[in-house]
Amino acid sequence: MMIDALIPVSWRSRPRSFVALMSMYESSFLRLRSLCGDPARLSGDHVSRVEGDCDLVLTITDQTPYTTGLQLTYLWPGEDEAALLRFPDVEIRVYADARMAEARRWAPEARHPALQDLRRGMGRELHERWGMNIMLNKWLEYCLERGHRFG
Repeated sequence: MMIDALIPVSWRSRPRSFVALMSMYESSFLRLRSLCGDPARLSGDHVSRVEGDCDLVLTITDQTPYTTGLQLTYLWPGEDEAALLRFPDVEIRVYADARMAEARRWAPEARHPALQDLRRGMGRELHERWGMNIMLNKWLEYCLERGHRFG
């Protein structure tokens, strides 16, 4: 398994720059591969259950020869036992040939105050993409640390 933090780089990028964003996509790709293997080989819905954590659901939404679309979300208990909330419900595009994974969209309504503040602070396109993808990258890291895996 490749660990993105151990990959040497021969260049420096400015935080929140286009180059840094592409590096974030590469890091997310490696983390996603650790979580589910090759997404191009998956289809349908997959659930990862870890004691003490919400169920993590991965749904393959579309596939082309070079890309895979998927949604990744937690299932949170709702107000009644039958209702489950899906959050953060991230839509991800995986580019197999470029070895990148990009968060394209995430749940339109954030319930956590820190996520609401992050959303309010986003403006321009690059900053919006940076916010979505830093969140994806850190969440993938968290899910892996919790022990989530899709077999």
